[in-house]
Amino acid sequence: MSLPHPLTYNGEMKQIRQLILDMDGVLWRGETALPGLVPFFETLDRLGIRYVLATNNATKIATQYTEKLERLGVTVDPGCILTSAEATAVYLADEYPAGTDLYVIGEEGLQEALTAKGFRIQGRSGLIGPDASVSVVVVGFDRTVTYKELASAALLVRRGARLISTNPDKTFPHQLGLLPGAGFTLPLLVAVTDSEPLIVGKPGQIVFREALRRLNARPEETAMIGDRLDTDIAGAKAAGIATILLLTGVTRPEHLADSKIQPDLVLADLPALGDYLAGQQDGR
Repeated sequence: MSLPHPLTYNGEMKQIRQLILDMDGVLWRGETALPGLVPFFETLDRLGIRYVLATNNATKIATQYTEKLERLGVTVDPGCILTSAEATAVYLADEYPAGTDLYVIGEEGLQEALTAKGFRIQGRSGLIGPDASVSVVVVGFDRTVTYKELASAALLVRRGARLISTNPDKTFPHQLGLLPGAGFTLPLLVAVTDSEPLIVGKPGQIVFREALRRLNARPEETAMIGDRLDTDIAGAKAAGIATILLLTGVTRPEHLADSKIQPDLVLADLPALGDYLAGQQDGR
């Protein structure tokens, strides 16, 4: 399914010069590359379109993604990879000095991103003591989190710690189907602390600001390519960025009919996107 009309921005033809690309559900599903992955990146290079690959996944570091892309036949510089973990670390570094104490529910990618910015991550062995305190509780996807750790996070937020989440994704696409994501933990902490979290990843605005900063780009010359209406598309629209939905991940055509969130363009897959971008530059 694709829309026949050209992509527009504020009523005028928009020339796409930069892309923000989601990865899971757009470039691959699990460990399997989606059709047309290698030719698509060849098209971007030929057209001179710059890009950032932005993911809400906070469990991995940038080089793990570049290594995965290399296995799938694509070479990408680590600086082109933006995880919600990195966006969280950049944001916190702007807000708090190095050495600030954090309590973190999250895996390797989040832990490394935060320590690289000089933050001190408090241990998670057992329930916290009665006098424990931190400035921020950071919540990301964690497949080993325990009840005591969730209870500790809740206690710290009730004692005044700020609650920040890398992303609200309830699921993520896998070759076996949709699996639980970071969003299954966050509602629990919100419910027991009566706190409103700051969301860094999509649809939050912090990750989009960081992507534009890395690209040195303006929103009106940039398009977000994603597979989720509630994160990729909704977040980019709020940031003033044009949106292209690919039907290779979570969102299916029937979902569009019932959704208040509508992308600027809907395309079937990466080959269709490559053809669209080439046609736009050719004036077709």
